[in-house]
Amino acid sequence: MADLKYYDVILKPVVTEKSMTAMAEKKYTFYVNPDATKSQIKEAVEKMFEGTKVAKVNTMNCLGKNKRRGMVYGKTAAKKKAIVKLTEDSADIQIFEGL
Repeated sequence: MADLKYYDVILKPVVTEKSMTAMAEKKYTFYVNPDATKSQIKEAVEKMFEGTKVAKVNTMNCLGKNKRRGMVYGKTAAKKKAIVKLTEDSADIQIFEGL
């Protein structure tokens, strides 16, 4: 397993209808590095976003989909998603505001 720094763990936020409705419950969804563990994800969120305290982290590995172009078959890249639940007294994450 590679030595990941906190700024290498979170790749980008997931902006979907389902993830936006979960923000009312202080749940934020991110695409993360496939090698990242739950404790590394917790540390990365708390360091990158000031005033946040993570209560719980749920992760899921999303396999790549089968795609076809003409006669050639292939797969899209696999991803790992993390749903981060913040504590009640935690500050909101600023990148999601105004969406």
